[in-house]
Amino acid sequence: MRKLRPVVLATCALLLLAPAPSLRAQKLPLSTAPASPPSLEDRRAALNGLFHEYWEAHLEHSPEFASTIGDKRFNDRISDYSVKAENGWLASEQNYLMRLAAIDSTGLTDQEKVSRELLMRQFADDQEAAEFKEWEMPVDQLGGIYSEYPQLVDELSFTTVKDYDDWIARLHAIPKAFDQVMTNMSIGIEDQRVPPKFLLEKTLVEVQQLANQKPEDTPLAAPLKQFPSTISADDQARIKDETLAAITKQVLPAYMRFAHFLQVSYIPAGRSDPGISALPDGAKYYQFLIHQRTTTDLTAAQIHQIGLDEVKKDEAEMLTIAQKLGFKDLASFQASLKPNPKLHPASADALLNAFRDDLKPMQAKLPQLFGHLPKTPFEVAAVPDYLAKDAPPAYYEAGAPDGSRPGRLRINTYNATDRNLYIVEDMAYHEGIPGHHLQNSIARELTGIPEFRKYGHYTAYGEGWGLYAERLGKDVGFYQDPYSDYGRLQGDIWRAIRLVVDTGAHSDHWTRDQMVQYFHDHSAIDDTSIQAEVDRYIAMPGQALAYKIGQLRILQLRDKAKAELGDKFDIRAFHDQVLDSGALPLDVLSERIDAWIAAQKASGPK
Repeated sequence: MRKLRPVVLATCALLLLAPAPSLRAQKLPLSTAPASPPSLEDRRAALNGLFHEYWEAHLEHSPEFASTIGDKRFNDRISDYSVKAENGWLASEQNYLMRLAAIDSTGLTDQEKVSRELLMRQFADDQEAAEFKEWEMPVDQLGGIYSEYPQLVDELSFTTVKDYDDWIARLHAIPKAFDQVMTNMSIGIEDQRVPPKFLLEKTLVEVQQLANQKPEDTPLAAPLKQFPSTISADDQARIKDETLAAITKQVLPAYMRFAHFLQVSYIPAGRSDPGISALPDGAKYYQFLIHQRTTTDLTAAQIHQIGLDEVKKDEAEMLTIAQKLGFKDLASFQASLKPNPKLHPASADALLNAFRDDLKPMQAKLPQLFGHLPKTPFEVAAVPDYLAKDAPPAYYEAGAPDGSRPGRLRINTYNATDRNLYIVEDMAYHEGIPGHHLQNSIARELTGIPEFRKYGHYTAYGEGWGLYAERLGKDVGFYQDPYSDYGRLQGDIWRAIRLVVDTGAHSDHWTRDQMVQYFHDHSAIDDTSIQAEVDRYIAMPGQALAYKIGQLRILQLRDKAKAELGDKFDIRAFHDQVLDSGALPLDVLSERIDAWIAAQKASGPK
């Protein structure tokens, strides 16, 4: 396992190595014997107690997150976005970190040791991330305070009067949250920590769209559209009046003030260089993000080269398909794709139905590939209109652990007829089944591990699994249509291109035009998607690196298990080993698979 970072180890050392108080200071008789070390049972109880204490504090600190997982205790609250609150939470995490470090892990189970290590790593990374003051750049075209609550309302359940009254209380609190965020952004201007100007201009459009809606038409008023029959007519009338009054008098004016702040103060301060390296400590920050997103120690230069190599490999396979379809080269084949009406949906509904149809055969195949399947239901739905223009082609929203809300594969239907149908099968496996839906749902349904493990996220693990799921479809005989098989390779080269353009922008000072051109030179991805993707990489440095890096590691582990186990290799058991401990850093996942391989070898003949 990776060692904790030195900055945090130094803090822990102060606790662990500090001399004990003298006997005189303790006012104890000289004959007092030293206390015996705590027993294994006591240490286990202390560890599990700390896990529970942290989790409860986390839910209270992040009430929106608590709501999304079905915990309604804090449904009338919203987060404190102030710097004071940020610093207070960091201090709490540092305290938890030192207490964890003080617990001797000798004799604990492997899962207990992993839980301890993962939480310590999380705290260590948070302490290091604080150096880069991420709260000073809290909004961009992909989201922020302006989209937080319109998105949240879709993840809440409204079954009682209290549910509605809690929502009204949250509406009343939104203006204060906007003020806190604008204060943080103003400090960011002073510290020269501001996103690119052209991304903020896109952000303004989204904010204005929400600000200019009629109160009854905003996503925030969605709960009013259908009341449960158990709520009386009088309560319905009161709830409607109070909700619309809060939106009209408080929330929409807050959106207008935020739009004005963006237009007058924030956008003019936006940087011109798309790369994060333009920030005062940008190079150091980017290397931190690479480590955080990939859970590896790879450098930007190494990842850039991996990307170039993977692009070349995928292009060779794509050329083979093009030639089988009668084209002399990849360029002529790709040129034929856009004007081919059979490869584009006729409507938004046709695009949604294409995803649903491609998922059916995979759903039937799942019992042959996984020993453990989730209980959480699943559905395909469109991306909300207010996010669609700058959203990715598809993404996944996790369901509620109790099954009250299904996992959702969100499909971007903006410019639907410009989308490519040949990428649908590939994307359905990644974002839906067996990709993010299985990985997230299985994790949330686990028992015998601390709650924080069920909701943990490591981008290289989660997105690496999603990209692995795309490849798995090929391995089990899908992608029978050569165009869909080409779409699979395009999905793969898409993630390989990310390695090149993300590092190009944030380490090698590429312009946005260079990023777009590299995409066009090495793929037939539609321009609508390319424009949104490039802006996404600029807004989220390092995040796009995790997909290919994670996929390559999982494939390496599978190949290793096959080679070492031979006839004893069971694909269902392998997948269960990957998924049945929740999200893990790649090095911890490797250790887990190595231990499983050793156990299988020791178990005797199959």
